[in-house]
Parts: sequence; structure tokens; C-alpha cells
Amino acid sequence: MTIAFDAPGTRSAVEEGAAFTPRFDAQGLISCIAVDAADGQVLMLAHMNAESLARTLETGEAWYWSRSRGELWHKGATSGQIQRVVEMRVDCDQDAVLIRVAVGGDGGCCHTGRRACFYRSVARDAASGQVRLGPPTS
Repeated sequence: MTIAFDAPGTRSAVEEGAAFTPRFDAQGLISCIAVDAADGQVLMLAHMNAESLARTLETGEAWYWSRSRGELWHKGATSGQIQRVVEMRVDCDQDAVLIRVAVGGDGGCCHTGRRACFYRSVARDAASGQVRLGPPTS
């Protein structure tokens, strides 16, 4: 069964209705935040197109659209870090999704080898005014 998405309706229908009508951007993408289902840590941000979103819903595993490679990306297909979707949520205006996932393999998600992609803080030095990145965490 192939999943197709209807066009968003009225603002009220999008925000309060029961129909899942994702609002893809001009490039046909929707942002997706992946969160560890066990502890709530934000693991990564990626993008989905209609095909990868449909595959995610059909298979129960995370599929994304790789903007840099211009192709579908089954997360963990080569690394073993398959993301099994435990729950999917959509924000109020249906232009972003959040998936709670159980991660296979070593539990990492970042291509740098870290567990999560958000491993550095951003801070502004009060004295100099410079904005710098904090040291990486594991």
C-alpha cells in the first residue's frame, strides 16, 4: 500500500483536524527531529520528502532525504544504526515532524561517530562579544 498525502486544508483543519497533511517546503521537504525514545535526547535533525515520509510510515524505520547526495537515505542501512520509529508527532502547522526512535547498533546517530549530532554549545563571550562553539561532548 502506497501512502499519499493530501494537500493541507484550511488553517483550522491543519491545526485542529484529524487529517495528516504535511506541509512540504518549496523544495518538497519537511524537517524531522529524531529523539531517543528511551531518554528524550535530541539525536539529529534531517529532512524528509513525501517518499521518505511515506516509507517511514510504511516500514516503521526512519527514511530521510539526503540534500547533499540528492537521494533517499535509510538511516542505519550501512552503519547498523537503524532508527525504529516508536512514535511520530507533527507540529501545530504540520511543517515539521518529530520521531521518537529506538536506535540499533551502537546507538550512535551522527556521522562523526557521536551518539547525537548536537554535541557543541554556542555561547557569546560577554567581554569580547565573540560567538564561539563550546568543546565537543561525546
